[in-house]
Amino acid sequence: MKMAPMERLVELKRLAQNKSNANKAGVMVLFYPSLSNHTQFVLILRKTYRGVHSGQVGFPGGRYELQDRDLLNTALRETEEEVGIPRSQMNVIKQLTEMYIPPSNFVVYPYLGTTDINPKFVLQEDEVESIIEVDLNHFLDDNSIISKKITTSYALDLDVPAFQLNGHVVWGATAMILSEVRHLLQKTL
Repeated sequence: MKMAPMERLVELKRLAQNKSNANKAGVMVLFYPSLSNHTQFVLILRKTYRGVHSGQVGFPGGRYELQDRDLLNTALRETEEEVGIPRSQMNVIKQLTEMYIPPSNFVVYPYLGTTDINPKFVLQEDEVESIIEVDLNHFLDDNSIISKKITTSYALDLDVPAFQLNGHVVWGATAMILSEVRHLLQKTL
Protein backbone atom coordinates (compact mmCIF):
# COMPACT_ATOMS: atom_id res chain seq x y z
CA MET A 1 0.00 0.00 0.00
CA LYS A 2 3.06 2.28 0.08
CA MET A 3 2.49 3.16 -3.58
CA ALA A 4 -1.28 3.63 -3.31
CA PRO A 5 -2.67 7.11 -3.88
CA MET A 6 -4.57 8.35 -0.80
CA GLU A 7 -7.81 8.32 -2.81
CA ARG A 8 -7.18 4.65 -3.67
CA LEU A 9 -6.78 3.67 -0.02
CA VAL A 10 -10.11 5.27 0.87
CA GLU A 11 -11.77 3.69 -2.17
CA LEU A 12 -10.29 0.25 -1.42
CA LYS A 13 -11.71 0.30 2.09
CA ARG A 14 -15.09 1.47 0.87
CA LEU A 15 -15.36 -1.07 -1.95
CA ALA A 16 -13.80 -4.10 -0.27
CA GLN A 17 -17.20 -5.70 0.15
CA ASN A 18 -17.76 -5.58 -3.65
CA LYS A 19 -14.67 -7.68 -4.34
CA SER A 20 -16.66 -10.92 -4.54
CA ASN A 21 -18.47 -9.63 -7.67
CA ALA A 22 -15.26 -8.45 -9.34
CA ASN A 23 -13.65 -9.90 -12.46
CA LYS A 24 -10.43 -11.80 -11.85
CA ALA A 25 -7.06 -11.52 -13.60
CA GLY A 26 -3.63 -13.09 -13.27
CA VAL A 27 -0.39 -11.22 -14.00
CA MET A 28 3.27 -12.22 -14.00
CA VAL A 29 6.23 -10.30 -12.56
CA LEU A 30 8.89 -12.11 -14.60
CA PHE A 31 12.63 -11.77 -13.99
CA TYR A 32 15.21 -12.92 -16.52
CA PRO A 33 18.91 -12.46 -17.42
CA SER A 34 19.86 -9.83 -19.99
CA LEU A 35 22.41 -10.60 -22.69
CA SER A 36 25.01 -8.86 -20.49
CA ASN A 37 23.93 -11.07 -17.57
CA HIS A 38 22.08 -8.39 -15.59
CA THR A 39 18.77 -9.20 -13.94
CA GLN A 40 15.76 -7.58 -15.61
CA PHE A 41 11.97 -7.83 -15.52
CA VAL A 42 9.38 -7.14 -18.18
CA LEU A 43 6.54 -4.64 -18.23
CA ILE A 44 4.20 -3.86 -21.10
CA LEU A 45 2.78 -0.62 -22.42
CA ARG A 46 -0.88 -1.25 -23.21
CA LYS A 47 -2.41 -0.14 -26.47
CA THR A 48 -4.64 2.93 -26.49
CA TYR A 49 -8.26 1.85 -26.37
CA ARG A 50 -11.57 2.92 -24.82
CA GLY A 51 -11.02 1.77 -21.25
CA VAL A 52 -9.69 2.85 -17.88
CA HIS A 53 -6.25 1.25 -18.37
CA SER A 54 -5.66 2.54 -21.90
CA GLY A 55 -2.02 3.42 -22.62
CA GLN A 56 -0.84 2.43 -19.15
CA VAL A 57 2.18 0.40 -18.10
CA GLY A 58 1.41 -2.98 -16.57
CA PHE A 59 2.53 -6.56 -16.26
CA PRO A 60 1.87 -9.25 -18.82
CA GLY A 61 -1.39 -10.89 -17.83
CA GLY A 62 -5.10 -10.65 -18.14
CA ARG A 63 -8.61 -11.87 -17.46
CA TYR A 64 -9.36 -15.32 -16.08
CA GLU A 65 -11.03 -17.54 -18.69
CA LEU A 66 -13.02 -20.72 -18.16
CA GLN A 67 -10.32 -22.91 -19.73
CA ASP A 68 -7.80 -21.73 -17.09
CA ARG A 69 -7.41 -24.24 -14.23
CA ASP A 70 -6.67 -21.38 -11.84
CA LEU A 71 -5.34 -17.83 -11.78
CA LEU A 72 -1.72 -18.99 -11.96
CA ASN A 73 -2.57 -20.61 -15.29
CA THR A 74 -4.24 -17.38 -16.34
CA ALA A 75 -1.01 -15.47 -15.62
CA LEU A 76 1.10 -18.05 -17.48
CA ARG A 77 -1.26 -18.19 -20.50
CA GLU A 78 -1.60 -14.42 -20.76
CA THR A 79 2.17 -13.86 -20.40
CA GLU A 80 2.77 -16.32 -23.22
CA GLU A 81 0.11 -14.62 -25.37
CA GLU A 82 1.16 -11.02 -24.69
CA VAL A 83 4.97 -11.25 -24.75
CA GLY A 84 5.69 -14.64 -26.31
CA ILE A 85 7.48 -16.42 -23.46
CA PRO A 86 6.42 -20.08 -23.39
CA ARG A 87 4.90 -21.09 -20.06
CA SER A 88 7.25 -24.10 -20.03
CA GLN A 89 10.17 -21.65 -19.66
CA MET A 90 8.70 -19.82 -16.65
CA ASN A 91 9.43 -20.87 -13.06
CA VAL A 92 6.88 -19.54 -10.58
CA ILE A 93 8.38 -18.59 -7.22
CA LYS A 94 5.34 -17.38 -5.32
CA GLN A 95 1.99 -15.64 -5.42
CA LEU A 96 2.05 -12.02 -4.30
CA THR A 97 -0.73 -10.08 -2.56
CA GLU A 98 -3.97 -9.91 -4.51
CA MET A 99 -5.07 -6.40 -5.46
CA TYR A 100 -8.53 -4.98 -6.00
CA ILE A 101 -8.69 -2.31 -8.74
CA PRO A 102 -11.88 -0.24 -8.29
CA PRO A 103 -11.91 1.65 -11.64
CA SER A 104 -12.11 -1.60 -13.65
CA ASN A 105 -13.66 -3.81 -10.92
CA PHE A 106 -10.89 -6.42 -11.15
CA VAL A 107 -9.10 -8.43 -8.51
CA VAL A 108 -5.57 -9.02 -9.81
CA TYR A 109 -3.58 -12.02 -8.64
CA PRO A 110 0.13 -11.34 -9.25
CA TYR A 111 2.77 -14.06 -9.42
CA LEU A 112 6.54 -13.71 -9.13
CA GLY A 113 8.51 -15.81 -11.58
CA THR A 114 11.79 -16.26 -13.39
CA THR A 115 13.08 -17.64 -16.64
CA ASP A 116 16.67 -18.78 -17.14
CA ILE A 117 16.84 -17.57 -20.72
CA ASN A 118 17.04 -14.12 -22.26
CA PRO A 119 13.58 -14.03 -23.86
CA LYS A 120 12.91 -13.32 -27.50
CA PHE A 121 9.81 -11.20 -26.96
CA VAL A 122 6.93 -11.45 -29.41
CA LEU A 123 4.29 -8.91 -28.51
CA GLN A 124 0.58 -9.43 -29.02
CA GLU A 125 0.05 -6.55 -31.40
CA ASP A 126 -3.64 -5.99 -30.72
CA GLU A 127 -3.08 -5.53 -26.95
CA VAL A 128 0.56 -4.55 -26.38
CA GLU A 129 2.07 -1.33 -27.71
CA SER A 130 5.62 -2.11 -26.57
CA ILE A 131 7.80 -4.15 -24.24
CA ILE A 132 9.61 -2.37 -21.40
CA GLU A 133 12.68 -4.19 -20.06
CA VAL A 134 13.65 -2.87 -16.62
CA ASP A 135 17.06 -3.42 -15.07
CA LEU A 136 16.84 -4.61 -11.46
CA ASN A 137 19.48 -2.12 -10.23
CA HIS A 138 17.56 0.77 -11.83
CA PHE A 139 14.33 -0.43 -10.18
CA LEU A 140 15.99 -0.73 -6.74
CA ASP A 141 17.56 2.75 -6.97
CA ASP A 142 15.71 5.10 -4.60
CA ASN A 143 15.70 7.75 -7.36
CA SER A 144 13.23 5.61 -9.33
CA ILE A 145 10.49 6.49 -6.80
CA ILE A 146 8.67 9.71 -7.65
CA SER A 147 5.43 11.56 -7.05
CA LYS A 148 3.45 12.54 -10.13
CA LYS A 149 0.27 14.46 -10.89
CA ILE A 150 -1.78 12.52 -13.43
CA THR A 151 -5.14 12.75 -15.16
CA THR A 152 -7.05 9.59 -15.97
CA SER A 153 -10.39 8.72 -17.52
CA TYR A 154 -11.85 8.79 -14.00
CA ALA A 155 -9.85 11.47 -12.10
CA LEU A 156 -8.26 14.87 -12.75
CA ASP A 157 -4.93 16.07 -11.33
CA LEU A 158 -4.43 13.10 -9.03
CA ASP A 159 -1.20 13.07 -7.00
CA VAL A 160 0.19 9.54 -7.09
CA PRO A 161 3.34 7.84 -5.84
CA ALA A 162 5.00 6.15 -8.81
CA PHE A 163 8.14 4.61 -10.26
CA GLN A 164 10.04 6.30 -13.09
CA LEU A 165 11.33 3.33 -15.13
CA ASN A 166 12.90 3.61 -18.57
CA GLY A 167 11.15 6.92 -19.21
CA HIS A 168 7.73 5.57 -18.18
CA VAL A 169 5.68 6.59 -15.15
CA VAL A 170 4.47 3.39 -13.47
CA TRP A 171 1.65 4.03 -11.00
CA GLY A 172 -1.51 2.51 -9.57
CA ALA A 173 -1.84 -1.25 -9.11
CA THR A 174 1.35 -1.93 -11.08
CA ALA A 175 3.36 0.36 -8.78
CA MET A 176 1.72 -1.18 -5.72
CA ILE A 177 2.70 -4.68 -6.85
CA LEU A 178 6.21 -3.47 -7.68
CA SER A 179 6.44 -1.96 -4.19
CA GLU A 180 5.80 -5.40 -2.70
CA VAL A 181 8.42 -6.94 -5.01
CA ARG A 182 10.91 -4.23 -4.06
CA HIS A 183 10.29 -4.86 -0.36
CA LEU A 184 10.78 -8.64 -0.80
CA LEU A 185 14.00 -8.11 -2.75
CA GLN A 186 15.41 -5.62 -0.26
CA LYS A 187 14.77 -8.10 2.57
CA THR A 188 16.61 -10.81 0.61
CA LEU A 189 19.54 -8.91 -0.92
